[in-house]
Amino acid sequence: VQLQASGGGLVQAGGSLTLSCTASGIIFSRNHMGWYRQAPGNQRELVAYIRTGGGLRYSDSVKGRFTISRDNAKKTLYLQMNSLKPEDTAVYYCNAGGSFDGVSYYPSDYWGQGTLVTVSS
Repeated sequence: VQLQASGGGLVQAGGSLTLSCTASGIIFSRNHMGWYRQAPGNQRELVAYIRTGGGLRYSDSVKGRFTISRDNAKKTLYLQMNSLKPEDTAVYYCNAGGSFDGVSYYPSDYWGQGTLVTVSS
């Protein structure tokens, strides 16, 4: 399984970025997908997930500002990030094939390499 994340960069507060994660080696449409992030000194945290049937959920910190989506034909996961804040600064990772128990998403061992998002104030 390979996950190639891209789209990170430096942006001013209030700006927007779109992250992409292209998968290979998996049947993309049959896998739940998630975006995580890790800021310096912090643990990796779930940002959003999207299930195979399209159900999705966001962390409270990004709700209303970020949008997760997937294109099964392109085997690509997206994260549209609007109204970015300095506290969104982190390395963002995609995860493929996590499990879902009806409430929570649990990541698999399949991670992208991470893409750095830096939001300046």
